[in-house]
Amino acid sequence: MAFPKGFFIGAATAAHQVEGNNVNSDYWLQEHLPHTSFAEPSGDACDHYHRYEEDIKLLANAGLNAYRFSIEWARIEPEEGRYDMAEVEHYRKVIACCRENGVEPIVTLHHFTSPAWLIRKGGWEAESTVEDFARYARFITEQLGSELQYVCTINEANMGLQLAAISERFKLMAQQAAEKAKSAEGTVQVGMNFEKMMENMKFAAMENAQVFGTPQPQIFVSPRTSEGDRLVMRAHQAAKAAVKAVNPTIKVGITLSLHDCQALPGGEAFAAREWDEEFRHYLPYIEGDDFLGVQNYTRSQYGPAGMLPCPEGAELTQMDYEFYPEALEHVIRRVREDFKGDLIVTENGIAVSDDTRRVEFIRRALQGVEACVKDGIPVRGYCYWSLMDNFEWQKGFGMTFGLIAVDRATQTRTPKPSLDFLGCRAAK
Repeated sequence: MAFPKGFFIGAATAAHQVEGNNVNSDYWLQEHLPHTSFAEPSGDACDHYHRYEEDIKLLANAGLNAYRFSIEWARIEPEEGRYDMAEVEHYRKVIACCRENGVEPIVTLHHFTSPAWLIRKGGWEAESTVEDFARYARFITEQLGSELQYVCTINEANMGLQLAAISERFKLMAQQAAEKAKSAEGTVQVGMNFEKMMENMKFAAMENAQVFGTPQPQIFVSPRTSEGDRLVMRAHQAAKAAVKAVNPTIKVGITLSLHDCQALPGGEAFAAREWDEEFRHYLPYIEGDDFLGVQNYTRSQYGPAGMLPCPEGAELTQMDYEFYPEALEHVIRRVREDFKGDLIVTENGIAVSDDTRRVEFIRRALQGVEACVKDGIPVRGYCYWSLMDNFEWQKGFGMTFGLIAVDRATQTRTPKPSLDFLGCRAAK
């Protein structure tokens, strides 16, 4: 079947990962610590800040009709209470470029990176962050909201709890067998260097104190407490209310990082607990949202003793994820059991050097989405991660998720066959 008219087929990016020189953000500062856990700094990244028009045209010319990107809070409000109107105009031009090319802009207000000043105030464990984020959301909507139909408040709001769990698991694995610890990185859907983090821990506390005023800055992807988890969801609710107060026609949602949690015999309780932590306990906070952004990359399996390693002989991606595109359909169907609003796949993708495997991943993932749509599940769009090879956080530029290759020496773009393959699936 073809996707219905109005269905979004697009690609996604995040500001820090593609724009370059995000100098007022917490990540920029952490990348440049003497004992950083980052494989390399982001630098100019893909220079998307200056080349967005070229990139959006490549997306549109391939047939894609949606672009999910983030507005960088650290650019908009580099100092608390001071807004940079030149940066507002920059994002106004990005949105206008989307419209001129027949592309729906799906905007994310916060995609992992925060202004450094917010972190110095206590970051994502500080009560003041709820109002600070709502104020920012209100300002963006006042300035740009007339051109927007879809706004994601926070990307992967559940990431902090996932990182708290994996950090504990990594420490245990490291104690038991250092040579096996690396496999833990493949169980969390973000680029992390846990081994390097452990090695640098004693230096990081001192260096963070010098930069942020605290040895343990609470950035968005710090391992999160239960109270911090609730605070993030309250920030989402406050931001949603702020957006709606300015423009009630905007559809507002949040995105969550969701694994296909599969129980093998004896693992049912572990799988159920993991799904509750990743998804179900957020239901009271998202019940009235217009849509949910579903973000999935792989599955996780559970046996009588808990999480299992990837099956023997399984194909692994550069991120050490199992190649398992069927996970997306399973997650959409399970989310639908409890969440009755619209669904948009805001991220789904694969880091591989062989683009034929990317094409196969997209083919099978979209097959699952089609089956969900055919069964009446209100999936409104699919955004592949990512539009171009970019900065995969602590792992640097080595993870190639993109539909477009980027030569960072020259910033030359080279579309891959997967870009055209995805574009051909969009309703014409």
